[in-house]
Amino acid sequence: MLRIHFTSEDVGRIRIAAGPVPAWEMLLSLHALRGPADHGIFGPWRARTLGTLDPSARLLLSLAPPRGYSPDFLTPADNDVEAAVDAVRSTARARLRTDLTLLAGQRGAATWMRPLAEGDAGAVRRVGTAMLRYHQRVLAPAWDRIHAVVAAERAARAADLLDGGVERMLSGLHPQIRWEAPVLSVAYPVRKDLHLGGRGLLLIPSYFCWGRPIALYDTGLDPVLVYPANRGAHRLVEPAHTSDGDSLARLLGATRAAVLEEIVAAEGVTGADIVRRLHISAASASEHATVLRQSGLIVSHRTANTVWHLPTPLGRAVLDGGTRGRRPPRTYPPRPTEADRVR
Repeated sequence: MLRIHFTSEDVGRIRIAAGPVPAWEMLLSLHALRGPADHGIFGPWRARTLGTLDPSARLLLSLAPPRGYSPDFLTPADNDVEAAVDAVRSTARARLRTDLTLLAGQRGAATWMRPLAEGDAGAVRRVGTAMLRYHQRVLAPAWDRIHAVVAAERAARAADLLDGGVERMLSGLHPQIRWEAPVLSVAYPVRKDLHLGGRGLLLIPSYFCWGRPIALYDTGLDPVLVYPANRGAHRLVEPAHTSDGDSLARLLGATRAAVLEEIVAAEGVTGADIVRRLHISAASASEHATVLRQSGLIVSHRTANTVWHLPTPLGRAVLDGGTRGRRPPRTYPPRPTEADRVR
């Protein structure tokens, strides 16, 4: 059990990450890659991904065992992947030595680990390069949908905060998290106490966090709690299905069909998500969402200043009904060039 102790000051300093945190998604997806091949959620994704890994990913896999300790320095909370890599490359030598000594104690000392533990610039640079390549090959292709799942979870927690205060927000985080003020109790493999002491707590909803929540090993670092994003996460790693993309496009129109596909695939998106992914105007996205809503294919609800579009059972049936296989890859209209904008 992990017991997180709050002061009144800490309650006022709870934050929710603004989006998926690249370093945590990297670490937890590495855990998934090292996990069981028959995992009910990640098994097919794992089988596809293992064959596409850059050779440099072996270094990351060695640093991220699926059980036990993974080095704290690998998971800065930056929302930008390049900023996260810069943070890892700037890790102090004392932190590297501490974290890698713990890892070596768990797994046995390894020759390749010694230069990194000593802060060798080339070794640290190789870790950063491996992170960038891993993100580009493994995470970036699905990042829009990762973002949609995490954003939906963030919006749900914000709604809980607005409707029922901090108590409802913390109580609704996850079935293995229990709030009994002033302590947040989390199911955990070891017994541990984290005293926030006025530092507050950063909540990080994550797609690749599966099962129990996770926190940093070193309680002296800025406190975070990473927990599974709840809304439709299992749909993320598998492509959406459709019975016949051409027929659906003829029925709804190509762009409207694409809007419905995005909403169903991500189990909910915002208008801004639709604009970004399909490269259409905000007015066009709003118009298509209105028609889909009036047809009973989606529902929309407002959370604070954001409108979320969610699929209805009818919308899923229209998209998925009678499917016999995967949909073909969708092609998007090209992004407008500067010349297009000035015409």
